[in-house]
Amino acid sequence: MELPKAFRTALADRYLIESEIGSGNMATTFLASDLRHSRHVAVKVLRPDANVALSDVRFVREIKFLAQLQHPNIVPLHDSGHACGYMYYVMPYIRGETLRARMESEPRLPMRDATKIVCQIAEALDYAHRHGVIHRDVKPENIVLSGGHALIMDFGIARAIGVASGQQLTTVRSIGPGTPAYMSPEQMIPGQELDGRSDIYSLATVLYEALVGELPFRDKDGRTDTLRKLRGTPPRIRDVREDVPESIDRAMVRAMAPAAADRFSSALEFANALTALDATPPETRARSAEGATVKPDRYHGMLIAAGIVGTLVLATLIVLAMTGRFG
Repeated sequence: MELPKAFRTALADRYLIESEIGSGNMATTFLASDLRHSRHVAVKVLRPDANVALSDVRFVREIKFLAQLQHPNIVPLHDSGHACGYMYYVMPYIRGETLRARMESEPRLPMRDATKIVCQIAEALDYAHRHGVIHRDVKPENIVLSGGHALIMDFGIARAIGVASGQQLTTVRSIGPGTPAYMSPEQMIPGQELDGRSDIYSLATVLYEALVGELPFRDKDGRTDTLRKLRGTPPRIRDVREDVPESIDRAMVRAMAPAAADRFSSALEFANALTALDATPPETRARSAEGATVKPDRYHGMLIAAGIVGTLVLATLIVLAMTGRFG
């Protein structure tokens, strides 16, 4: 998206726009210098067609509310505003790669890596849900990997756009920003109210793609089969990747249940199910057991057992010697 000179000039006393670094359905992201704090930031500018019928005042007010979200796995919001007919918000510039970029270079992620990423994002979602905020667009493009940590960004754009278009703060009653392939069934039906279980469905879809290398509910042409998504049984990931533990398979089936009532009640509950004791493949558990250090009390027991065996052997030798059978 080409920004008009007037917009750049309007922000010139605070942000120096340098280059475009990303583009999505609703906004374009630019690398910029924060002149007041001498740091790089990411300025996300809503596309002109997304601004139609939106209230600048409500948008900025909502961004201020969302800026209160503070969690280690959420990319925070620094600033927001509107200029020359464009609405924007500002986030820290994070050096790293998106989960999408990682999946493009490695279509099937190692199970440990994939579950770690998803569990960290689940913790962020759980925090936001408890503060009354639904993300609504959980997808690999909105997950950033940096320094061994996963962070989710764009907490705000869906809610802010909804509020700016006149919707209530507590409910979402129309299909708004989101990506169909990752949307929950209820998110695809106009008039449905959403809660955190919609994000859980989307996060489980991300995990499925990260482990399998393709999205669930695909038809022969590679498109999302909406009818199967709305009514069908969630796919079993073990049907396409046998090394996935049954516990993870069960957790994902539940997280992607067509009816929200059949899913986990919280994102944290989903994360706990993914890290259950039997979530490690049998062969990994066997290797871990082989290399495990014996606990002190177990070691003490082994010494006692060895002593008993030694005593029995000695007694046997004495008996043999006495009967003349030894030597």
